[in-house]
Amino acid sequence: MSNLSVVQPIPADEPINLDRRVPARGGFSGRLLRIELGRVLRNKRTMIFTVLLPVVFYAAFGATQSGTFPDSSIDVKAYEMITFAVYGAVAAAAAIGASVSVERAQGWSRQLRLTPLTGSAYIAVKVVCAMAAAALPVLIVFAIGAATGAKLSALEWPVAMVLAWVCGSCLASLGLFVGYLVPSENAMQILGPGISLLAFAGGLFLPLQVMNHTMQTVASFTPLWGLSQIARYPVLGGSFDAMWAVSAVAWIGLFFAGAVWCFRRDTQRV
Repeated sequence: MSNLSVVQPIPADEPINLDRRVPARGGFSGRLLRIELGRVLRNKRTMIFTVLLPVVFYAAFGATQSGTFPDSSIDVKAYEMITFAVYGAVAAAAAIGASVSVERAQGWSRQLRLTPLTGSAYIAVKVVCAMAAAALPVLIVFAIGAATGAKLSALEWPVAMVLAWVCGSCLASLGLFVGYLVPSENAMQILGPGISLLAFAGGLFLPLQVMNHTMQTVASFTPLWGLSQIARYPVLGGSFDAMWAVSAVAWIGLFFAGAVWCFRRDTQRV
C-alpha cells in the first residue's frame, strides 16, 4: 500500500507552466449559450417590459390608423408595425446587454477572469442571447399587426420580419457597452430614455421625410438611422442606399469594440 501523505518533490530544474490554454473558439460553446439563454428567459420583468411596451405603442399609434400615407401606396399600419417591432427588438437586446452591469456589481466579471473564456467569446454569447430575446417582441408585434389589418405582400411579410429582428437586435452591443461603462444602478436609467431619444433622432419614431434638411443630416450620424431605413426597405422600396449599411456596421462595430475593451478593463483588475 502506497503512502499518500508523502508529497512528491518537484524537480528544481522542471519549469512550471502558468499559462492557461485557451479553448477552441475562445470558450464559446453550446452549453454556455444554453445557460445564458436560460437566465435571460427567466428574467420575467425584463421580458414583459420589452414585449409590452412596443405592443402598447403599436396599439396606440399604429392599429388605430387606416389607409396609406398621402401620395403613396405605403400602408400606415404596416409602416408603424415595423417601426415598433424594431423598437421592441432594440429595447430587448439593449436591456439584455445592459444586464452585465448587474453581473459586474456582483463580481461575476472578475470570476470570469479565473476561466480561460476570452472577452470576445463572452461578448458574442451575450449578443446571441440578446438576439434571441429580441425575436419575441418582433413576433408578437407582427402577429398583432396581421390581426389588425396591416397590409404587406406574401414576400414582404417574412422579409420585413427578419430585417426588423436583425436590425433591432444588432444594438445589443450598445447595451453591453453601456452596461460595462456605467454602474449597475445607472445603466437602464441611461438606456431607457437614451433609446427613445435615438429613435426620434434617427428617424425611427419620426419619419425623415417630415424633418428639415439640418435634422436629416444630423439623423444620418445617429445609430438608428441606417438600421431603421434597412428595416423599412421592404415597405418603402426605391433604391437601396449603401450608406445605411455603412452606418449600421460602423455603429455596431464601435459599440462591440467598446464593450470588449470595457470587459478586458474589468477583468484586468483581478
